[in-house]
Amino acid sequence: MKEVSKKPLITIIIPVYKVEDYLDKCVESVVNQTYKNLEIILVDDGSPDNCPKMCDDWAKKDKRIKVIHKENGGLSDARNKGIDIAKGEFITFIDSDDYVENNYVEFLYNLVRENNAEISMGKQYVRYTNKTLNTGTNKLYVLNSHDTLEKTLYGEDFDVSAWAKLYKKDLFKDIRYPKGRLFEDSATTYKLIDKANKIVLKSVPIYNYMMRNDSITNETFNEKKFDLIKSTEEMYDYIEEKYKDLENGCKRRLMYAYLSTLTQLIKCKKINKKYKNRIMNYIKENRKEILKDKRIPKRDRLALYVTYLGINGFSTCWKIYEKRRK
Repeated sequence: MKEVSKKPLITIIIPVYKVEDYLDKCVESVVNQTYKNLEIILVDDGSPDNCPKMCDDWAKKDKRIKVIHKENGGLSDARNKGIDIAKGEFITFIDSDDYVENNYVEFLYNLVRENNAEISMGKQYVRYTNKTLNTGTNKLYVLNSHDTLEKTLYGEDFDVSAWAKLYKKDLFKDIRYPKGRLFEDSATTYKLIDKANKIVLKSVPIYNYMMRNDSITNETFNEKKFDLIKSTEEMYDYIEEKYKDLENGCKRRLMYAYLSTLTQLIKCKKINKKYKNRIMNYIKENRKEILKDKRIPKRDRLALYVTYLGINGFSTCWKIYEKRRK
């Protein structure tokens, strides 16, 4: 027990909403962590199913668990409520339909401690129904905020997901997730990175990301899907103003947001013409410049070339790609 007390308290924040089929596996993976000095905050975001009771039951089993019951306000609001009451020196987030490896916290904490960093990062297994994708490359990076942002803009091992990361709590002093917005981590993670003096990433999978057909990001296309573009435009303005040399990376990231939004649109049986024109006009006006950047990922480059076939040609090629991926 004396060993545990020497290690800092780490807060794990888990927003909970309509995940009764997944919640037990998620929480079980957390309470069984090799790192024991934990504060586990389950934020019941007004879930209409059995999740509120499940959260309370878990709190009875493990004294490290605290439960917040609140009206539904979305993922950002739930995370923010957890941040507001967190007592840990560090904070990490886990989505309640995912689960983590049993050394998840210890892995991230050791990276922070050994490298005197304020943010540590790992990678994830992407788990489909019939296969698992390992996103790790086994590389180790110890970088400043500028270089981390640069790699994030180009999608080079770094990403903007809130999870699979450990943050010094002080970084959240004046930063919160934007309430009511989808892709909220795209609007937030870059700000946390910019506040940190040192960031460390060990490209090893420690997080299990579950691909669900009924998740928020897989819902039918609507105006909210443009939140990714909105958040990326804000990221562009923020980074380009502070780091002029990262402008090309900002342009690549914004084009990625448009291409990603386009892949959501083409899943619809009936494509809204207004949405289609808004996305395709931007791609047509900017793809030539983006293609000049030798650093853009191969998948981006291929996707941009395919857009020359029009939205129907892009849709056909994307469906073939998705079928092969699954």
